[in-house]
Amino acid sequence: LVSIGNICRSPIAEAVFRKLVADEKLEHKWRTDSAAVSDWNVGRSPDSRALSCLRNHGIETAHKARQITKEDFQTFDHILCMDESNLRDLNRKSNQVKDCKAKVELLGTYDPQKQLIIEDPYYGNEKDFETVYEQCLRCCKAFLEKYH
Repeated sequence: LVSIGNICRSPIAEAVFRKLVADEKLEHKWRTDSAAVSDWNVGRSPDSRALSCLRNHGIETAHKARQITKEDFQTFDHILCMDESNLRDLNRKSNQVKDCKAKVELLGTYDPQKQLIIEDPYYGNEKDFETVYEQCLRCCKAFLEKYH
């Protein structure tokens, strides 16, 4: 799960997906991680508003931001991103990777409510983080149902 800085949207999506997988007792079938397209926030914890939003829904995460690697494209089956800018960057990177096996697509393509783009809430407020959470929950549920 990839976003530009890996401190807001993608760690929320990662934590949500991990919880869904755990609730379904499918941990042995899934390896879940999140990463950034940029290197801006490497090593940082998620935004405090993202952590607060997750806690409000009973979800904890210890994720630290990292940048996506060549190996990610070679080992993961799916790389899901948040917006068109991420998608462009990831497609460009994947074209430079020999043996790329990951299918790169927008997480929003799985949204039953058809909201394709998950907007960055960084310059927004708590309500914007809640919107991201709700979108991620819908998309991750639908994705898991499809590939269960």
